[in-house]
Amino acid sequence: MTTEQKNDKGCPEGGMKNRPGDRMMPAVSFTSFILSLNTTALFHLGEIPHPETGQKVFDLELARHAIDTLAMLEEKTKGNLDSEEQDLISRVVYELKMRFIKAKRE
Repeated sequence: MTTEQKNDKGCPEGGMKNRPGDRMMPAVSFTSFILSLNTTALFHLGEIPHPETGQKVFDLELARHAIDTLAMLEEKTKGNLDSEEQDLISRVVYELKMRFIKAKRE
């Protein structure tokens, strides 16, 4: 066993390491995918600033695309999700649609 392997403490639960020195990423799951699309929609609705510039982006077309993608996934996965996953996607789609309507009015 190398020194590097001895010093490697592993990744926290739900994470994985690509290569030594790279950041740890969460495990791929339905929940992480839905939350990623949610973040994308919020970013394009101007609710989350760009991580590097701090500026807010407002692009209703891209926000609508992310929301429509989530709505399509909700429809296509009906009956195939556990109750927590179904609740998550339903809440995310509803909340994003309400935020989109509000953003469109402003």
